[in-house]
Amino acid sequence: MLDTVGAGQTLLADAAYDSNRLRERLAAVGARAVIKPIPRRSTPPPLDRHAYRRRNRIERFFSKLKHYRAIATRYEKHDANFLALIKLAATRIWLRVYESVA
Repeated sequence: MLDTVGAGQTLLADAAYDSNRLRERLAAVGARAVIKPIPRRSTPPPLDRHAYRRRNRIERFFSKLKHYRAIATRYEKHDANFLALIKLAATRIWLRVYESVA
């Protein structure tokens, strides 16, 4: 996973990935780390709370996406068909958010 992160990119991760070693490796590549620090750190590194909030929205979307059985079980084996299922489910989720209540 870390081989795909390059200069100018951002890695959004959970507190489980908070380590000095990971942060140093990302800094060496020129990437930015948005990782919530572990509460027991004596000097926690700064956290971009706005970017971390966006990470949470992405996780909630994937949680909603997994409610569709065909996607959660990877029912379709062909990539094009699986991508079509994901697009269809994402559209249904998006429409639910913008559904008219009138």
